[in-house]
Amino acid sequence: MTTTFPDVSISTERLVLRPFEAADIPAHIEMMNDEPVIAWTSTPHPYTTRDAEAWVSRLAPAERTEGRGLVLAVTEFLTQRLVGLARLQNTNWRTRATEISYITAPWARGEGYATESVLAVAQWLFRDQTFERIELRTAADNTAAQQVAQKAGCISEGVLRNAWIARTQTEAGGWIDIRTDLIVWSLLPEDLEGVAEHMADAGGYGSFTDWN
Repeated sequence: MTTTFPDVSISTERLVLRPFEAADIPAHIEMMNDEPVIAWTSTPHPYTTRDAEAWVSRLAPAERTEGRGLVLAVTEFLTQRLVGLARLQNTNWRTRATEISYITAPWARGEGYATESVLAVAQWLFRDQTFERIELRTAADNTAAQQVAQKAGCISEGVLRNAWIARTQTEAGGWIDIRTDLIVWSLLPEDLEGVAEHMADAGGYGSFTDWN
């Protein structure tokens, strides 16, 4: 039984999802030091060059080679600019299930890139990798992440109470940990029927039939 994802590149009309490269480091540092990313993820703060170099050269590749998941840099097809990341983790190879998370750079928000990348990865997982379930977990107050899940056709399954540690900024400008609930979402192969085409009509981008 296969227990690692292939070293893959996935393309849509607007995006290329591929492994991280050294050239991504400056944009990756800027993205990971953005306030919403600090608030809703467990990323180190401040996120330094050393953190980014370790991520690109060692940590992200190990997610794939050690069978845990897959990390993809999300880039614009035309400009090759880094606009985010998509990450598969907590992969169960027996049940063919995995968890997806996503981050969008501040300069790329509002363009539908996160939804587009989630749908592209989902179609690749379901059609090419024979997966049967994708799970998402969003903090209770992270409405932007929840909107992505909804637009991608995910179904809300319930709440994990007090299950995550987020961060909030103090008046002095520092950050402190706070506990929060997690909303659990799922996406199954049948949930994708018509979703990609609907998003293409609504957002003006491709129907993901050209991914490779």
